[in-house]
Amino acid sequence: MPMTPLADRFIQLAYDPGISPQGGGLPGLAVLKNVVNSINLFAIVAVVGALAVALCVWAWGHFTGGHQAEANGKKGAVIAAGAALGLGAANGIVAFFSALGTQVQ
Repeated sequence: MPMTPLADRFIQLAYDPGISPQGGGLPGLAVLKNVVNSINLFAIVAVVGALAVALCVWAWGHFTGGHQAEANGKKGAVIAAGAALGLGAANGIVAFFSALGTQVQ
């Protein structure tokens, strides 16, 4: 059964659609970047507050003999540190996997 030219086009499109991320195609990209940067800043400020609270709970639990409070403070400090790491590395992580994705054949 011979393929039609239209079927050939669909097969070629399925293998290489020719789409790549490109700036400037839609209006509002600068505004969207500004909004995402602001959200990231607010999240980092919130993580600083969460880390301060967790460290206070850890110290309070340690000095009062509250083992559960001490454990929760430690856990909160580790989680806040991990969140700070993730927020700070978000752009690099996305860029790394985006570049990795362009190498898929």
